[in-house]
Amino acid sequence: MRAATVDVLYHAETSSGEALATAYEGDAGFDLASRIQTTLAPFERASIPCGVSLAIPNGYAGLVLPRSGLAIKHGISVVNGPGLIDSGYRGEICAILVNLDPHEPFTIHEGDRIAQLMIVPYASLHLVSCENLPESERGTQGFGSSGV
Repeated sequence: MRAATVDVLYHAETSSGEALATAYEGDAGFDLASRIQTTLAPFERASIPCGVSLAIPNGYAGLVLPRSGLAIKHGISVVNGPGLIDSGYRGEICAILVNLDPHEPFTIHEGDRIAQLMIVPYASLHLVSCENLPESERGTQGFGSSGV
């Protein structure tokens, strides 16, 4: 089954060429590259501009996700992962990164792939206030209710 194709307008803020790319055909996430060079000290976080802005269509949202290679090799992650980009936002996309390595600083160079962008559909919801919620099997059992 082939997924539907949705056009998303974008504007590249950089002169370095490719603003958004996938590594392989069929990949769900587009690589986001840094527009700056900076170094993150251990446990430091920073907003890293990615040099691209989008016009995400209504009914869709962008999710900024960590790159698994940076996470396992260097402890680099997205602080608010996933970062949410609403369809009405038109500014430059930034990735809020954190260096979770307790000892080693991590240098990001201009053009480095630092995060991934996934554009996903969402349902339009109408919230309805009520006095009591319907019962469910889980009920009010919270964290750890299904085991470790």
